[in-house]
Amino acid sequence: MASPLPDRAATRILFAHVAYRLSEAMAARGTGLASHEVRTLEDLKAAMPSADVLVVSGLWRNELLDLAPRLRYVQSIGAGTDQFPKDSFRARRIRLASAQGVNEVAVAEHAIALILALARQLHLARDHQARRHWRGMIGDRAIREDEIGGKTLVIVGLGRIGNRLARLARAFGMRVIGVRRDPALGACAADEVVGQADLSTVLARADVLALTCPLTPETQGLIDAAALAALRPGAVLVNVARGRVVDEPALIAALRSGRLDAAALDCVWEEPMPPDSPLWSFPQVLITPHTAGETRRYEENVLDILLDNLDRLWSGRTDLRNAVV
Repeated sequence: MASPLPDRAATRILFAHVAYRLSEAMAARGTGLASHEVRTLEDLKAAMPSADVLVVSGLWRNELLDLAPRLRYVQSIGAGTDQFPKDSFRARRIRLASAQGVNEVAVAEHAIALILALARQLHLARDHQARRHWRGMIGDRAIREDEIGGKTLVIVGLGRIGNRLARLARAFGMRVIGVRRDPALGACAADEVVGQADLSTVLARADVLALTCPLTPETQGLIDAAALAALRPGAVLVNVARGRVVDEPALIAALRSGRLDAAALDCVWEEPMPPDSPLWSFPQVLITPHTAGETRRYEENVLDILLDNLDRLWSGRTDLRNAVV
């Protein structure tokens, strides 16, 4: 089968991201491939007519298709591809691949770091440091720092990230219950697994509830007021999935009432989070600005997928790595 792309020397690759330095990383590999990088939507629109390959995520807009007569392959920079009009891609014979797995290690490590930070109250220590306050020893055992060994972690979403988090948590001595859409796929590194329909049956056992699932119609609002009320008193929530998996007003209410002991949030409903969001003001909430997947290796991880798929396309193969369309 003929390649949908021009030959290697003629293929033009366009990188589009507000921060990542993908073109620089590509040049460092000495591939000899022609690439250009833009950081704004205006520049992206101007560059689209000459692009055969587009590497993009957040800057994507559907109207870009009408500006891209040469476009044959889009590589998502992130694992999610909800923003892309897949039917339009099929109609125009444009291939699409995700970057699934690109941040598997990073997000799992971020999640376990957040779990440890809440247990050891590092967020409160940082607040004390900012005030130059040396906190004294605490007599009340209920409000001291804690240990995670022996605690129960419920992970919603037992895919690559959730499974890696399960392995890390078990290394710290936690008991892990996985919740996945199809429990017949197995518990992987978890101690046990239940289906999403049985989530309510395990929430009362959770000391920590961690969300690593994708945002789908089934998971949107999954952690609602009823789910939060079902958690064991003193439980904490860690969200490294998507903000809309959690009913945010219900979360705020649970934090205000003390029903939820603490939360660590890498994602929220509106990003950037508005300055007037009540979540900023809770001392028991630790917020990271959707950075769980970011590491110094991110560009390299994306390029590994991109270059593999380019080689497949040039050789006429149709089985792309992480193929979506």
